Amino acid sequence: MAKILIGIMAVVALFMMAESLDCNKCRYGLLGYCLSNSVEKCATNTSTCFTGKATFDALTNVGFNNQGCREPSGCNTTINGTLVGIGYSVKVECCSTDKCNPVTLSGAPSTKMTFTAVIGVAAMASMLGSFL
Repeated sequence: MAKILIGIMAVVALFMMAESLDCNKCRYGLLGYCLSNSVEKCATNTSTCFTGKATFDALTNVGFNNQGCREPSGCNTTINGTLVGIGYSVKVECCSTDKCNPVTLSGAPSTKMTFTAVIGVAAMASMLGSFL
């Protein structure tokens, strides 16, 4: 009897693991680059991955982003508003397959870089610019 119960528990655990969704997680993103990225295993009540982007009308190339797991409510929505006279747009896009939420900048997936790499590239560009 104990072997049957252990077998049933193993099958249930296998189904639970198979249903878990893995999403890219980014707490802080700027200009399409994630400053702290990881992979998040979603809880059973969150069945979608999301990417949220906030952009400003006056600054077309500047924006913030984050990503992770979420409930399906509120997915695929856009909110527009004004903050201190500057128009902004917040867009939330969702998907439901493993790691289906890459950070994109201008519609193209971007390479996720660490904060150190971003600073290093900026410093090199600055030094190169001073030689020209």
